[in-house]
Amino acid sequence: MDPNNPVIKLCAEGMKAEREGRNDEAHMLFVQAWEQSKNDYDACIAAHYVARHQKTPEEILRWNKEALDRADAVNDQRVQGFYPSLYLNMGKSYEDLGNSEEARRHYELAAAEMNNLPEGRYGDVVRGGIKRGLQRVS
Repeated sequence: MDPNNPVIKLCAEGMKAEREGRNDEAHMLFVQAWEQSKNDYDACIAAHYVARHQKTPEEILRWNKEALDRADAVNDQRVQGFYPSLYLNMGKSYEDLGNSEEARRHYELAAAEMNNLPEGRYGDVVRGGIKRGLQRVS
């Protein structure tokens, strides 16, 4: 990811605000990133973070679907590493809404994309989330 991209900068600032417990500020930064998105790649990233600060499961699903749809629209190598997390988030959204069938389908899609995850903490967190999700809906 390009650290000079304004959308990525805003999302990084939002993640820092989250870590520091400033959730309202984080939400505002993620919305600002969404509003500044100039293409599907930027919108995919911004929507992923906007989803984290929604108040209802339906809105979380809507934003997770937006992120996934935008990744599909990009359709190149830049987003390949996003799919495990995007599918994981869709699975969790469906699980929270009580739709175990769709949750399982998305967790399985996430598992099929795990080879695109990097080694390290981020990859471990996503792999663990997928494993736990599959266990919950099996």
